Amino acid sequence: MSKKIHEFNDMIRKLRKDKFGKGPDRIHTVFVENMAVSTLYGNITPTEKFIASTPEGLKMVHAARTSMIQDLYSESPPEGMEELVGSKLLHLFSDIKIEEDFAISVFVFEDNISE
Repeated sequence: MSKKIHEFNDMIRKLRKDKFGKGPDRIHTVFVENMAVSTLYGNITPTEKFIASTPEGLKMVHAARTSMIQDLYSESPPEGMEELVGSKLLHLFSDIKIEEDFAISVFVFEDNISE
């Protein structure tokens, strides 16, 4: 894994750990043209697993792990992320499968970031 991808993954992990109390156990990221596509494994806290045991709780945990994280990135990307890839973050698309505990995040940047 390149140093740039490793640092990118560390930024993702730190932000999510700071905001949700737990960052992903494992992250796999690829840079493709102007996108960083990250697959995140082991995201859910024991409390979130308990909350997600009801249909209403599942919706709440899903919203927290998708909409809230997208809003967070749109307000302010993690410190140093845009400098690391050399481009402005335009959008983050994110979804999570609570039951399988894996998520996909697609970061769309203004310019090509592939190595």
